[in-house]
Amino acid sequence: MSGRFSKAGCAWAVALALLTTGASSASAQSVEQFYKGKTMTILIGHPPGGSYDLYARLAADHMKRYIPGNPTIIVQSKPGGGSAVATAYLYAIAPRDGTMIGLFAETIAATQVLDPKLGKWKMQEMTYIGSFSGVNAAFVRRKESKAKTVDDMRTIPMNVGCSGRTSQSYQSPALLKNLAGFKFNLICGYPGSAEYVLALEKGEVDMVSSAWNQWVSTHMQKIKDGEFIPMIQSGLKRHKDLPNIPLMQELVSDPKVKHALEFASAGAAIGRALIAPPKVPQDRIDALRAAFDKVVKDPEFLKDAEKRRAEIDPTPGAEVQKAALDIINAPKDVIELAAKGMQ
Repeated sequence: MSGRFSKAGCAWAVALALLTTGASSASAQSVEQFYKGKTMTILIGHPPGGSYDLYARLAADHMKRYIPGNPTIIVQSKPGGGSAVATAYLYAIAPRDGTMIGLFAETIAATQVLDPKLGKWKMQEMTYIGSFSGVNAAFVRRKESKAKTVDDMRTIPMNVGCSGRTSQSYQSPALLKNLAGFKFNLICGYPGSAEYVLALEKGEVDMVSSAWNQWVSTHMQKIKDGEFIPMIQSGLKRHKDLPNIPLMQELVSDPKVKHALEFASAGAAIGRALIAPPKVPQDRIDALRAAFDKVVKDPEFLKDAEKRRAEIDPTPGAEVQKAALDIINAPKDVIELAAKGMQ
């Protein structure tokens, strides 16, 4: 009897030794060894054709040169809820080994504190790799809309197209409607910016709010021709291309409302940023951040970005992370008023 237990004990000891050796080997694996021959995925929360897809594909085409091991990089679209579905997937389900990262709406940090039932993630457990560009959204109306001025929008109803509740296409106009008295009728459910801008072209809606980067890359000629007219922008400062277009917070006099609008606009500093899920090994995070910092200075990348009309104004990952944490840790009264405004 004791002999059998002794043999069993030896077997367990051997198994434990093998497991320990395997774990040590895995932990000793270099970043280059890990990524060599692998396929890496950039997950986006919107359909192809918008600015998320634009920046994700730029990253996929160029970052692989700077990631040790040179993995193949693909882009996968998982639309739903203005990035909510994809963000929740990256946070809870995606592999945590560095083979999947995301590029989501700049509003996901705000959604976490404004609507916890929808924002089922913790930004403080995820890690930003870097942002290709900040993003001011521009409210753009069609030429034929009845409301011609910002003052008109306070009295003349306008149909405003949008996607999901976590996107700025919903949040920004909802804030102006609920906190500033704008006569906006929000028509949501469009999969992404390509679809609601198409609705604008067809006259199904009067106005939409979309990233200025996206307007520049896809519809600048219509803006130059006066068919599409920028009216308002979101952000913490006016975009250099839109010096005469007011920020949302400049349209209100109540200090509390102004602070709520500034809070809601803080995601502009995050912009189009790459983010990793929780618990990715630190050496791989460091390698991805280093690759990002190198690629945004690469002449070939910059030439390609200019060709695709993608604005590049990069921010390192650590700074983007701080911007997200500042949103999460905003004063409670500001968060509560913003939440009320987005209902």
